[in-house]
Amino acid sequence: MPHTKVIEQLKENLQIAYRQAIDADAKLDELKKSGHGNFTSIFTAEQGFIASSNRFLPYVQELVDDLTRMEEYETLDTKELETYVRQLGALLQMLQAFKKQS
Repeated sequence: MPHTKVIEQLKENLQIAYRQAIDADAKLDELKKSGHGNFTSIFTAEQGFIASSNRFLPYVQELVDDLTRMEEYETLDTKELETYVRQLGALLQMLQAFKKQS
């Protein structure tokens, strides 16, 4: 399968996102307990996510599910891959911004 290296790179980035999401969600829980962090969704529908959550892990899970599905393809759909990379990038950027703020 020629797309194995692409999938592996995406998996590595997802692992980073997963670890950061656990930390970020814990901080969000702390903020919520102190009366802050009252928002309904981290990302808007326009950013392409199906999930709508005030925590990061549901978005990571959505990307894991999408990647698992893409792994089964003989060849990667370029448009779907571009959308996926854009979503993963948005997630990583948001996690990084959140980390700097807290």
